[in-house]
Amino acid sequence: MTTALVYRALGLGDLLAGVPALRTLRRALPRHRIVLAAPAAQTRLIELADVVDEVIPTEELEPVAWTGPPPDLAIDLHGNGPASRDLLRVLGPGRLIGFGEPGGPAWDQTEHERERWCRLLAETLGAEGDPDDVRLAQPPDRAPREPAILIHPGAASGSRRWPPDRFAELATHLAIAGVPVLITGSSGERDLAEDVRLRAGLAPDANLAGTTDLIGLAALVAGAHLLISGDTGVAHLAPAFATPSVTLFGPTPPALWGPPPGPHIALWRGTVPGDPHGSDPDPALLRLSISEVTAPALRLLRQSSASPPSTAPYV
Repeated sequence: MTTALVYRALGLGDLLAGVPALRTLRRALPRHRIVLAAPAAQTRLIELADVVDEVIPTEELEPVAWTGPPPDLAIDLHGNGPASRDLLRVLGPGRLIGFGEPGGPAWDQTEHERERWCRLLAETLGAEGDPDDVRLAQPPDRAPREPAILIHPGAASGSRRWPPDRFAELATHLAIAGVPVLITGSSGERDLAEDVRLRAGLAPDANLAGTTDLIGLAALVAGAHLLISGDTGVAHLAPAFATPSVTLFGPTPPALWGPPPGPHIALWRGTVPGDPHGSDPDPALLRLSISEVTAPALRLLRQSSASPPSTAPYV
C-alpha cells in the first residue's frame, strides 16, 4: 500500500491547529495509508479527527520509529527548520514535502498557523483545504456532569498566564450566573488551580487540575457551557467541539493563533508580538482587565441560551 508519513510531534494546540491540513491530506490521498508521528498522549484525540490510519508515538524532534519500506511520501507539518525535515529525510521517502525544500513554498511568519499548513499542501499537492475545518467528533467518554464554566489558568510559559488573582475574581463574577465554575489544568498546574479556587471561594471539588487525561479534558470542554483560558492548547479544544470560549492573548496576537469563526472571542491588547516563551506575564496580557474578560464571557453565556452566538472571532 502507498504510504504517507506526516511529522507533527508538538503540543495540543499545535495538533489541533494542524487538523485542517490533515483533513485536507486525507481527502487528497484517499488510497494512501496515512501515518502521523505525534506524542502518544494525543492518540485518542487524533482518533476523534478521523484523519490518519495510524499514529507512531514520537516526542518533539525525536526520530520516527518507522519500520518497513521507506514511505512513499513524507510531509513535514512540524516547522520551518531543517531538524524536522532531516528526521524525515533519513527515512528515504520517495518525496519529501516541507517549507524550505527545493521548489517548495516559502515560510511566511505573518501567516495564521492553520492557514500555513493548508497552503503548504495546496502549493505542493494541489490539495485545497479549509483552514477553519477544526471540528472533532464528540469524545465517547464525555463527562456525565452538568454543564459548567471551565476556567483554565495555566499555560506553558509565564508570558501567557494571566495572574491567578484575576482569574479568581473572574470566577467569582461568573459564579453569580448560576452555572458551576470549575478550574482545569494539568497535574503540574494543580497548585495554581487550587490557588484560583481558594481565592474565588469555590468548593474543593471545583479543582479538576490533574484529575483527567487529555481525552478526559476534551470531554469536559465538549460538555461545557463556556471555556475561558489563556493562549494555550486547551483553547483549541473549544472550537473543536463548538464550545463557546474566551481566549486571553498576550505575546502572540490572535491573527497568528486565534480561533476560527464561531462562538469564540479572542482578547488582545497588544500592538506588536512579544516573547511567547517568556517567564513573566506579557504586558499585553496584563492590560486585560477583569471587566474586559467578564463582559464577553457573560455575553456568550446569554447568547448560548437565547440565540446563536456571533461568528466574529476577534474583538
